[in-house]
Amino acid sequence: MIVAMHGQATEENIQQVIERMVELGFNVHRTTGAAQTILAGVGTPEHFEVAEFKVLAGVYDAYRISSPYKLAGRSFRPGGTTVTFPNGVVVGGEEVVVMAGPCSVESREQILTSAKQVAAAGAKFLRGGAFKPRSSPYSFQGMGLDGLKLLREVSEETGLLVITEVMEISQIELMLPYIDCFQVGARNMQNFNLLRELGHVRKPVLMKRGISATIEEVLLSAEYILSGGNYNLMLCERGIRTYETYTRNTMDISAIPVLKKLTHLPVLGDPSHGVGIRDLVPPMALASVAAGADGLLMEMHPNPDKAMSDGAQSLYPEQLQNLMAQLKLLAPVVNRTMA
Repeated sequence: MIVAMHGQATEENIQQVIERMVELGFNVHRTTGAAQTILAGVGTPEHFEVAEFKVLAGVYDAYRISSPYKLAGRSFRPGGTTVTFPNGVVVGGEEVVVMAGPCSVESREQILTSAKQVAAAGAKFLRGGAFKPRSSPYSFQGMGLDGLKLLREVSEETGLLVITEVMEISQIELMLPYIDCFQVGARNMQNFNLLRELGHVRKPVLMKRGISATIEEVLLSAEYILSGGNYNLMLCERGIRTYETYTRNTMDISAIPVLKKLTHLPVLGDPSHGVGIRDLVPPMALASVAAGADGLLMEMHPNPDKAMSDGAQSLYPEQLQNLMAQLKLLAPVVNRTMA
């Protein structure tokens, strides 16, 4: 159930409504916007009447939520969610935010060179995997803690924010001092125990769409994180598995405007994994922004031909530079900005 309070509702009015919702068995999530406070009741009480809430003091409107995702739905935050980072970078606002870097941290020289190139191009985040979920147990699995330390070191030198993938619950505490944003990969989108734990931290999370996940499944997975109280969540379309074999995945551009309609959460596009072919990444990046993406997550490597993972889909540094220039031209056309 959603209860929308009047803009003039007092704190006493709001608390009385919350108390009544709790009495009925709801878990209450509160969000306060510029115009009004929204109270989302999550749970399945056996008997309650929406009409009871419509007449309570300070209530503007109350209604049942028919969708299975209560907190991820746009009705919870009609104005949309923005995720603000300590250095002032905002995802979900007017600016299209770019996150770029190599698939994996391979060495200090490699990640430092990558960070300098990413910063020079105008991106705000350095991406790089310290722990790597690989399909083959014989593939490079990442540098682990040493990789995290290198990410933080080059972040402090370049001013870039750090986003990297978390694979299991035991890594969360280890990663907290070194990163600015957790990334949940496609393979872990339905790792519900991991999602629950990420709901208890207060560090932003970017969650990718699962390899064959429907949009409803994406939003239900997001619900696990939101229900824990962590509202600093971003979603990412990274392509889905279809019968087409020419590209690594099928980049579902239509998912971006659909998600923007259904949820208040920021939505990013990952064209690198979406197509898996370097030369196809720039046009899909531009298409993602044209479709309404709040940001992009892309792979770039100083020397992709010698990358230890995902070299075929990693941009050359000059390709990233050229793409950023194109994005700056496109952004105003869709009422966005690029720094």
